[in-house]
Parts: sequence; C-alpha cells; structure tokens
Amino acid sequence: MFEDALHKLRDLQRKAEQLDGEHSIPLTELFHDEFMLRNTEFPSIETMLEASGYKIESNEDFADIPDEEWDAFIRERTRCASWDEMKNAAAQEWVARALELQ
Repeated sequence: MFEDALHKLRDLQRKAEQLDGEHSIPLTELFHDEFMLRNTEFPSIETMLEASGYKIESNEDFADIPDEEWDAFIRERTRCASWDEMKNAAAQEWVARALELQ
C-alpha cells in the first residue's frame, strides 16, 4: 500500500515537472468540448468564435478584438465574468487533466 502511494506520488511529480515552463496549447485542447458545454452556451470553441460576429482567422485577428467588447460577449454567453477568467478556468482544467487529477 505504501509502495503504491509512493509510486503515485513519483508519477505525479514527473507529470508536474513536464508541465513546468510555458506551453503552447491549441484552443481546441484548452477549451475542449466538455468544458465548453459546461461553461458556455456553445458546443465548441469554434462555434463560440463563429457566433461572436468577429472574423477570426488568425492570432492577429483575435488580438484586434477590443478587450471590452470581447469581455462583454464572454459575460453574456458564458458562466465567466471575463475572457481572463474563462482562460484561467480552462487552464486549471487542462493542468488537472494533464496530471490526471480529473
């Protein structure tokens, strides 16, 4: 029993070390469909982006959206108060999945 717990702890430590630093996570992985269904009125990040009314074909297009307008859209159509809150919630879930805590 102690050996099992020690093995699980070492495995968790190894996974945590792999997460150290910066990561580039595709939007579809960060905002996976289950997250979107639980936290928004959309089945996927793609449908949310399409419904926003903005033409988003690149990172630059996304960066050009005024923050206030995007946060208002997020408040109206999700359970989050802002884009930052939504990103943080998704990132927490991503980390938990990566560590296999969920």
